[in-house]
Amino acid sequence: MSELPPCGLYRTVAAIGDIEAGRLVYFHNHGNPGPGLYFPERWAHNRAHFTPRGTTVPADFDPKALRALPAEGFYRVASPFFCCAKKCKKFEPDTMVQLGYNGAGKPLLFLPELVNGALSVPESGALIDDSALKSITALAVGERRTEGVDLSMPRGIVVH
Repeated sequence: MSELPPCGLYRTVAAIGDIEAGRLVYFHNHGNPGPGLYFPERWAHNRAHFTPRGTTVPADFDPKALRALPAEGFYRVASPFFCCAKKCKKFEPDTMVQLGYNGAGKPLLFLPELVNGALSVPESGALIDDSALKSITALAVGERRTEGVDLSMPRGIVVH
């Protein structure tokens, strides 16, 4: 087997064993019983959540069958671009966007907006061409996970 690519998000560009081209996968290059591909089982907040059990890659695995994808998250439009050759939607510089993917590993951009003073991100986005990915730059956004833990308090209650 060739040298393995790093763990991360990929689109299959050629079949890998029984897995067809054109799939969003998370490639995990180590583990038991070996390197594997994990498929999205659901999306939450425009981010893919992958199955806990993957499919081990075959012995003749060729890393060229995977195309690395930029991480999901928030980005800034660095230079103007259109979503596609049809020019349906133009993205202007300094616009904040959220990058996500569909099940085929095609990039989607979601346009956050202020709603009553709070940032809101819609659940539907614009499909963009791969070439547009070079026109966005990752933003450093702090992240806190609270799944399963709700520490929210009614407004006005102070906890010391």
